[in-house]
Amino acid sequence: MTSQLNVDTIVDKAGSGGTNVKIANTSTYVSDGGATTQNTVQGIAKCWINFEGDGTIATSDSFNVSGITDNTTGDYQIAINNDMSNANYSVTGSGTHDAGSYTCYLAIDHDVPPTTSTVDVNAMNSGDSSRIDAELLCATLHGDLA
Repeated sequence: MTSQLNVDTIVDKAGSGGTNVKIANTSTYVSDGGATTQNTVQGIAKCWINFEGDGTIATSDSFNVSGITDNTTGDYQIAINNDMSNANYSVTGSGTHDAGSYTCYLAIDHDVPPTTSTVDVNAMNSGDSSRIDAELLCATLHGDLA
């Protein structure tokens, strides 16, 4: 027998709001059309960063990132705060350089494979595929946390 809970607000026992409400990693949600279900935890980004990649490296905002290292021109290492369960996660990135005049893309560094705790990314000029120090870079990781 299934049951349904209809509420306006979920709060923790202390009444302080939803900050302590937890869902299990088996929790699912129903698609917009109602035809399929998806695992809620699997679909959540596990790590992301928005940073300035030219001059002094500066993180504008991030989640689950413990730091970023400027290895050389257009080559950055993102340190993941809470490790991934394996190195087979997905990295998506984008960016811009020279006051937004030119686009660039962020690629996983093919010389330094991802690990569970770091990923090296390269900012690549979309015009000639050379590495560049980009003005604004963003990266998102999807996968399983350890």
